[in-house]
Amino acid sequence: MNNNKIVIAEDNSTLSLLLKFRLEKEGYELLMAVDGKEAIELIETHEPDLILTDIMMPFVSGLEVISHVRNKLNLPTPIIVFSSAGQEEMVLKAFSLGANDFMGKPFSPNELVIRVKRLLSLS
Repeated sequence: MNNNKIVIAEDNSTLSLLLKFRLEKEGYELLMAVDGKEAIELIETHEPDLILTDIMMPFVSGLEVISHVRNKLNLPTPIIVFSSAGQEEMVLKAFSLGANDFMGKPFSPNELVIRVKRLLSLS
């Protein structure tokens, strides 16, 4: 079993529970945030091995989370962002801020697991 910690920032509770269940099945420790503000607090407290964040969230957006991790905390933590289709500009902005990967919603939890494993093996 691995003991990698992953912060998930997702305001959709159904999706967030699905991701939590699927990733815990793989042996990851999940820290759940319902918005970007909570995600930043979890990241600062727990220094996760990977961050999964939605772009559109209340209070603090996924873009602000990426910016905080890269510019204020100076962490190289891999970040996967997800967003609904039709937000190409946001996705490009996420990459320019330092995101490592992107998945459009809806996406396959199995594909997410593969991407998570790949990024964690590189870090």
